[in-house]
Amino acid sequence: MENYVDALYEAALKHRNSEEAIKLSNYMRNQFKFIGLRSPQLKEVFKQHVKTYGLPPKEELHEVITSLWELEEREMQIAGLYLLDLMKKQFTEDDLELLEHIITTKPWWDTIDHIAKKHFGYYLEKFPQHRQQIIDRWIASGHLWLIRSCILFQLGYKERTDAAMLEDIIARTCHTNEFFINKAIGWALREYAKQNPEKVIEISDTYPLSNLSRREALKHIGKD
Repeated sequence: MENYVDALYEAALKHRNSEEAIKLSNYMRNQFKFIGLRSPQLKEVFKQHVKTYGLPPKEELHEVITSLWELEEREMQIAGLYLLDLMKKQFTEDDLELLEHIITTKPWWDTIDHIAKKHFGYYLEKFPQHRQQIIDRWIASGHLWLIRSCILFQLGYKERTDAAMLEDIIARTCHTNEFFINKAIGWALREYAKQNPEKVIEISDTYPLSNLSRREALKHIGKD
């Protein structure tokens, strides 16, 4: 496991670009340090790594991901997301602990939005029997990024979206001035409007959405 992570880290470090690292850090409001790899370059480094080393055994996935999360440069967390993209079909119920860890550790929109849609959303479809309990617990936690994940997890569901659950989550989370919550509400509704604009209008008229949420939700309704 250690060699797997070290090899990936060393491969990325070979492409260190200080100028790009500063630009990326500034873009992320100086939340994290960067090696200086733009997304296409990082994806290529990761692709070559998997070609050489394959995927880690499922039983080592938690350790690999948490090790990547411990590294200072943000590219290593993004690489961890790429790895989860390839291994999420192997998720077991116990992997909720891993998802909760990476949502609440070094959280920012760049990782959270990917996890919410690609990983948490997939997990809740695979284990729907736990969905309501998890959503209730995460919303009750008051943790910004767990709540945002609950709002966004159905982004990729399209016609499979549970409108009643989406409405319930919005009803429970819309009473806030928090930008990242209100932006997420608007985003989730805007996406669902592609499937059911009438329902999105109804939700927007029923609940005290922020101006940001309402504007985003109704952005494309009534437009060609």
